[in-house]
Amino acid sequence: MPITNQQAAERAYLKPLYEDDYYPDHVLDKGKAILLRLCERIEAEQPTDLPALYVLTHAATEEFNDLEVEFDKAGSEIETVAREEIAEDFWFIANAYGFTDADHEELIATRDW
Repeated sequence: MPITNQQAAERAYLKPLYEDDYYPDHVLDKGKAILLRLCERIEAEQPTDLPALYVLTHAATEEFNDLEVEFDKAGSEIETVAREEIAEDFWFIANAYGFTDADHEELIATRDW
C-alpha cells in the first residue's frame, strides 16, 4: 500500500545513520521498512486518538527491539545516536499524521534499547 501522506512518503528515514559506517545498511533498511509499515498502518487503521496511535507505535517499537539482534550480529547496536534518530523518526511520523501532542517517550515506551 503506497503511503499517501506526502510528508511521510518523502522523509529520508534514519538518514544520519545511513551516513555512518557503524550502522550496516542492510539492517537500517529493515528499520526503515518498520517505519514505513507504521505509516501504512496509521493510514489503514486511522487512529482517532493518542491511545490508538500508541498501540501502533508500540508494535513498531517491538519490531525495533527484535532488530537489535541483527545490529549486534553486524557488529553494531542501537546506542545513543541510533536511539535518538529512531525516536525522532517516530516523533516525525506522529506529527505528520496530526498527532502533535504525542508524548515522545510514550511513542516508544516498549523499547528495550
